[in-house]
Amino acid sequence: MQPFSVFVRWRHAFTQTFEATATNRTVFESVIAPILPLVLNGGTSNVFAYGHSGSGKSHTIIGYDFEHTGQYGLCLAAAQHLLDALHTLNLNTKTIDKTSHLGLGLRMYELRGNEAFDLLNSHIKCHIREGGDGKTHLRGETEVLEHGRVRVRPIATKACWSLDDFLAHFRGGLARHATGTSTVHDLSSRTHAVLEVEDVSRALLAAREAVVGRESEFVPVAKRATDVYLEETMKGLVKDETGKYVPNPDYRVDQTRIDEAEARKAEFLGYVEDAVRTVEEVMRKAGHVCLGGKLVLVDLAGSEFYHDKNTTTVPQLKPSPKEQREGRQINSDLLALKEVIRARAARAARIPYRSSPLTMVLREHFQGTAGGDEKGCSCSRMILTVSPALGQAAATTNTLKYGKFGWDGGSW
Repeated sequence: MQPFSVFVRWRHAFTQTFEATATNRTVFESVIAPILPLVLNGGTSNVFAYGHSGSGKSHTIIGYDFEHTGQYGLCLAAAQHLLDALHTLNLNTKTIDKTSHLGLGLRMYELRGNEAFDLLNSHIKCHIREGGDGKTHLRGETEVLEHGRVRVRPIATKACWSLDDFLAHFRGGLARHATGTSTVHDLSSRTHAVLEVEDVSRALLAAREAVVGRESEFVPVAKRATDVYLEETMKGLVKDETGKYVPNPDYRVDQTRIDEAEARKAEFLGYVEDAVRTVEEVMRKAGHVCLGGKLVLVDLAGSEFYHDKNTTTVPQLKPSPKEQREGRQINSDLLALKEVIRARAARAARIPYRSSPLTMVLREHFQGTAGGDEKGCSCSRMILTVSPALGQAAATTNTLKYGKFGWDGGSW
């Protein structure tokens, strides 16, 4: 095959390039293995796969051969490496406390539009919200429990104590990963797939579950306090002849009732705060700096949505109106990600994380929020996948141009 003439006009500088014959194992050893020590020291490592549909993103991140370890995608290969390291730590830890046993927590979800879908919990829809703590939260549908308790579960975390555990949950999540029509692929992913692999212990998972339980107890108590306040306030008001609310001379607001409801609310809020502190204490007293370390792999939606319709000469399949809307959102997400990485590389004072649901979700991972010695530390890598087909020359050029910006300002 003759070299693309486009390469004469454009020059790109990247950390490393791989031939078409390179295996996933080769990519793992060069790209992933060097950043796993950060994960094992409590930090966060992010890996993005970007490219045109059919260029090999999912093959690289996920892989298709789950039977032969040498053919694993980057996620499985990393899980195997981390589990081996955690197994060694478990053997070297002289304790009979099973709650301190280390393993991996797996979270898998896909982002479509302004929503997330939990691939490890029946593909339930989750809402993306920024909380009062400034963090982005992914919450599922509200569950009404006994005694008025209300539970809103976060994205499911599956505990994996062996590679077999990990593989079983991993396959289950992949089976729920949505596909659709793109301009070049009749079964191309229409979503961004996010895979989070975290160093966890039984104690940490139990402490986090306790927070969810305490929050469910707090909701009806807080609602009751609000209802009491509104009831007493409205009883203390009456409409005058003009229709305006004025103090009701015949009713005295029962401040004691309000105070009692508020005191109970404060009591249950304290239970929530105690549960949160328990999580922090588990992280602090674990004796393992790895606890909370994360590897986050993001299989970005096909980059053809980010570029115009002339990026390929392959016969196009007409997308449905719904898929056209999804394509516009993907375009917005990829542009927002580009701007975030550009700002981080330039050490900008303001990083536009709120520009899209994708960058909102990734904010915590970019900033690093683990609990080990590398708390607050994170590193990121981007893998660009391109096709050798001449008909994809324009798409290849666009992918390289998109990926180049991350290195113009240095590390991000």
